Amino acid sequence: MKHTAVDASGASHGSVKSYLIGFVLSVILTAIPFWMVMTEAATPATLAVAISLFAVVQIVVHLVYFLHMNTKSEGGWNFVALVFTGLIIAIVVVGSLWIMYNLNINMMVH
Repeated sequence: MKHTAVDASGASHGSVKSYLIGFVLSVILTAIPFWMVMTEAATPATLAVAISLFAVVQIVVHLVYFLHMNTKSEGGWNFVALVFTGLIIAIVVVGSLWIMYNLNINMMVH
């Protein structure tokens, strides 16, 4: 049975192996979009979508491998707080874009 370092709240401290995996994934998730932009491998719209997707995946990698976020730490409350934060950010961003779009349409001079 393998022993892992866990504190009283159930959060893992990580290991050298997990930090190395996180580091390698982070480098790969940075290098691929960089290469795509430098070689102009796609259209600007496709590049924007690809970079955004790689950024989201990299956020998940950082949360899991470096911040040790999982559903077990703090009885799951860390994960619930993360989901709630994401929901609030999504509401603010989508709401702001909606308001700006409607203002742009309604303020147009015909």
